Amino acid sequence: MVLLSFDIEEFDMPFEYQKDISFEDQISISITGTHIILDLLKKNNLRATFFSTVIFARNAPEIINRITAEGHELASHGYYHSDFKNEHLLESRLLLEEISGKQVKGYRMPRMMPVDEIEIKKAGYVYNSSINPTWLPGRYNNRHISRTYFQQSGVWQLPASVSPISRFPLFWLSFHNLPLWFYKHLVYRTYQKDNYINIYFHPWEFTDLRDKERFGFPSYVSKNSGKEMITRMDNFMKWINRKGYPSSTISNFMENKITS
Repeated sequence: MVLLSFDIEEFDMPFEYQKDISFEDQISISITGTHIILDLLKKNNLRATFFSTVIFARNAPEIINRITAEGHELASHGYYHSDFKNEHLLESRLLLEEISGKQVKGYRMPRMMPVDEIEIKKAGYVYNSSINPTWLPGRYNNRHISRTYFQQSGVWQLPASVSPISRFPLFWLSFHNLPLWFYKHLVYRTYQKDNYINIYFHPWEFTDLRDKERFGFPSYVSKNSGKEMITRMDNFMKWINRKGYPSSTISNFMENKITS
């Protein structure tokens, strides 16, 4: 099973590189990128999960409507992308349900940072996908955590996929920087080992990020963004279909695991 997910949020990443970006541009860039993603999913007949902040959902109702109308899952990415309080867990779930008219079962912490599993349970989530079970300097130190799904504090944990043995992360940065044939090879190996793959991206990756004066991104962030990213993702989705790998929303995948 291929579990594609996209973190849709106010595009505040330039602030990490000491660049200013208006709120209007943050939302506009993410709206543009999400429409591109939805077009690619529709073209290739694949299902996905979208983790949205409340702030983005409120400012992009057409995106939320399209996600639910086209058979994808809406999950929570918190209230804000760069501010977190425990009470946001419940607030974001309830508000996203109100905006979408759909039950929200999953949560992902912005930037895949740690989150209290007991608070996740209390807020009413079925699953949490906030763990990157690898070691990445300055970001993650999670090699001791299970590579595959498990239960903790009454909540299903679905870590992002990493390769067997070496635990090479298969997240968005790898997709941008590895040769596509080698990325596919790692996905194939991981799928053969785990019988599923859980990988995540962002809408702003599908817009051109190479303007260093505007965004401040190093080349490993901006590489293969915009049109190149659209082409690569279309190629990758076609490969998924040629391999015969079914796609699913995360909630459907977890429900099947719970009941099996």
